[in-house]
Amino acid sequence: MNQKIPSTLLFVTSNPNKELEVRKILNKNGVSFQHMDANYQEIQSSSLKTIAAESARCLYEQLKNPLFLEDSGLFIEQLGGFPGPYSSYVYKTIGNSGVLKLMSNIGNRTSRFESVVAYAENHKNIHLFSGIVSGRIADKKRGKGWGFDPIFIPGNCDETYAEMGIESKQRVSHRYIAFTKFSDWFKTNG
Repeated sequence: MNQKIPSTLLFVTSNPNKELEVRKILNKNGVSFQHMDANYQEIQSSSLKTIAAESARCLYEQLKNPLFLEDSGLFIEQLGGFPGPYSSYVYKTIGNSGVLKLMSNIGNRTSRFESVVAYAENHKNIHLFSGIVSGRIADKKRGKGWGFDPIFIPGNCDETYAEMGIESKQRVSHRYIAFTKFSDWFKTNG
């Protein structure tokens, strides 16, 4: 991370899809930021909040600049909450096809997507904002989208996140909920 650090709010992520989605959400809510493409070490924990808070704290220590990041996970009820905080790793290793294979003989496909935004204004003050959307796992991949979007159907919907498209997805997504909470707070307190 030998990049020149601007004195502006940073969003740290190595995921370009997430950066685009978050930019659309925050632009609508009047919060501007600069994206920083960076990989960073995450602690192992069963809690997204713990992972996000510690990651934000460590990144602030390195960068000495106000920043935020987001961690999210897909929690499948019949798999004991798996993949949960390990969603990124599971997606990279077995992908949507692997998750669907794990679910092949499971009738109860209840799941939820969780998002946690961690904002570090200094190394001691870490603010967390979460969003949760309940839903179910589709029987097959549907639509073109990134991550688990092609297999997650939010509650009271018939389409996967991927089938909805980004504009419709943002009205019901876990990430939209968390980032709206963050932007509402940030405009008053940031």
